[in-house]
Amino acid sequence: MTVMEQRGTYRPAPPPAWQPRTDPAPLLPDAEPYRVLGTEAAAKADPELLRRLYAELVKGRRYNAQATALTKQGRLAVYPSSTGQEACEVAAALALEERDWLFPSYRDTLAVVARGVDPVEALTLLRGDWHTGYDPYEHRVAPLSTPLATQLPHAVGLAHAARLKGDDVVALAMVGDGGTSEGDFHEALNFAAVWQAPVVFLVQNNGFAISVPLAKQTAAPSLAHKAVGYGMPGRLVDGNDAAAVHEVLSDAVRHARAGGGPTLIEAVTYRVEAHTNADDATRYRGDAEVETWKQHDPIALLERELTGRGLLDEAGAETARRDAETMAADLRAHMNEDPALDPMDLFADVYAEPTPQLLEQREQLRAELAAEAEQEGVQG
Repeated sequence: MTVMEQRGTYRPAPPPAWQPRTDPAPLLPDAEPYRVLGTEAAAKADPELLRRLYAELVKGRRYNAQATALTKQGRLAVYPSSTGQEACEVAAALALEERDWLFPSYRDTLAVVARGVDPVEALTLLRGDWHTGYDPYEHRVAPLSTPLATQLPHAVGLAHAARLKGDDVVALAMVGDGGTSEGDFHEALNFAAVWQAPVVFLVQNNGFAISVPLAKQTAAPSLAHKAVGYGMPGRLVDGNDAAAVHEVLSDAVRHARAGGGPTLIEAVTYRVEAHTNADDATRYRGDAEVETWKQHDPIALLERELTGRGLLDEAGAETARRDAETMAADLRAHMNEDPALDPMDLFADVYAEPTPQLLEQREQLRAELAAEAEQEGVQG
């Protein structure tokens, strides 16, 4: 007899009453990333969809190159390129209906543009001109912002609210592998699963959280395996296979819209360029690794499929490149214009009803600007 039994405070534990709420097996992802291009499944893919994906990929690659050049010219403060990840970006935008919402991370400028946001407006935040740069309600695209994973709980909240209102809306939230280490990731997935919110989580596993490789971020078999811990399906897909990413995302969107709850999708891809123009990627990875991934380029994969099936000829490829150049030229022209900025815009659209502190700050700035103008008038 133990001491606790002698004192009369011991109570034997009740028999285990825990039972799994659901069979975890169907929630587990496949052992290998799902692929379409180069497989028998490619024959079932819609030719028009494949051609559209190709045109958007070519345009996206050119957009990344042009935006990177603009940083070197001092027209952008910073640009986190998605070169090599274009398949994830484009597929995310095209998998949604017009009524749905996209919640991008800071690297997902290309997805925002593919969703319909003006390319210049999509870069306004990175230029430092405006809080967001575009109206989120116009295209149902949440603001681009640099805090990691904070858009995920927002996506869950919007999707849950839409369902409570009876709106047929799905939210697609994008995040990088580094963002899965944030508490917001856990909170978002937990609430989404408990509420069965119509949300699709797309993790672009591009290999690095800045300089930290995935192996130092998690010991999980894959990021998609994390889904089972929350009680939602996990899918693993080749992130450079545009057709596969679009199919998996579309399935998850339909599943969510039908009331099936959230899905966590890990797209295995690679960040070909540095984290941003301020990063030196050679300090933590070798050229051989980058070159290996370039052999699995998303544009080349899709182009090979299209040409092999007779769905794309040189004239069609040239049209895609010409359209991309037109977009890049227009982007250059607009970004080379010096914007007319009003300092008072700092106080616009911060709150629906400005706070007393904000009003006080606004009047203080107005007075300072008036005094400065008066001084310049005297000197002139």
